Amino acid sequence: MKVDVGLTGVPLSEVVSRTLALGALGVDGVYCAEGPHDIFVPLTLAAGATSGLAVMTNAAVALPRNPIHLAHAAYDLQVLTGGRFRLGLAPQVQAHIARRFGLEWSAPVERMRELVGALRAIFATWQESAPLDFTGKYYRHTLMTPMFNPGPADFGTPPILLGALGPLMTAMTAEVADGLVVLPFNSRRSITDLTMPAAEEGLARRSGALSTMEVVCGVIVGLSDGAVPIDQVRDGVRALLGFYGSTPAYRQVLEAEGHGELQAELAGLVRQGAWSELGARVPDDLVDSLAICGTPAECADRIRDKVGDVADRIALFTPVAPSDVALSELLTALRAPAAGSARR
Repeated sequence: MKVDVGLTGVPLSEVVSRTLALGALGVDGVYCAEGPHDIFVPLTLAAGATSGLAVMTNAAVALPRNPIHLAHAAYDLQVLTGGRFRLGLAPQVQAHIARRFGLEWSAPVERMRELVGALRAIFATWQESAPLDFTGKYYRHTLMTPMFNPGPADFGTPPILLGALGPLMTAMTAEVADGLVVLPFNSRRSITDLTMPAAEEGLARRSGALSTMEVVCGVIVGLSDGAVPIDQVRDGVRALLGFYGSTPAYRQVLEAEGHGELQAELAGLVRQGAWSELGARVPDDLVDSLAICGTPAECADRIRDKVGDVADRIALFTPVAPSDVALSELLTALRAPAAGSARR
């Protein structure tokens, strides 16, 4: 199980130094989620700072972006990283598509399926000189003149991974994408009872021409090494869970843990602009179900228990930035043989 650490929110002037520091700690890769910068810019800086780390968008909002835009950004990062880039995409929720990006919201599963097909067609034109002839309901690409064709990459085309939550999106992802990104607002129960059964349904329809599906699990972690009190760490985690939990799409995760009614309560606070009150509404048992808090050794055991039998990679989401010492201890503990941990 490989470990990726985020660069989201790192000032652009510090991305290179932070990437180098993470590489020295022994992480396997870096990722960026959508945040205060265009998601591809920090990763471009990171790509030039390392010759060994994997680099991933986790995940780029796909539906406002045209497949040609995504293809060029991904192809360039694949070249810059020497073949170590993963293109992680997600549809985003209706409120952001309609109100933040100002675009039409409809048929996200069908649009994402078609987007993957469009990207594969564009990549095939560049990599294999195949004629560009993709015509779908939402995307149409039939022109690629030499000026705009980067030509074949020495390292092949980047894999396409999709962030999925509901059963239809998850099944479609397992059917057509190179990987599944399990979004970080999850529990052991939601993964085993909701996500993986839907993924198995999609895998049963998967083409034999596709490689094995990679699973990247987001994990919300509150690391404490004594420098920051554990209660303060848990409060930071609680605030992030409250923010995520206000989103209607995450109600199914809350319902799996017996807290479905909390979603409407949190959404009501968001409508009032009471952002600072979200965390206080998240009870302790939900913090322990949806996130992992504790010392590096404790967190390593719980991460293995939660996703060790599912994930090929984990992406650490740390709302309270851990010290590099704590992060290094977590990496060491994760790579040590598990001692007596039991699956939940």
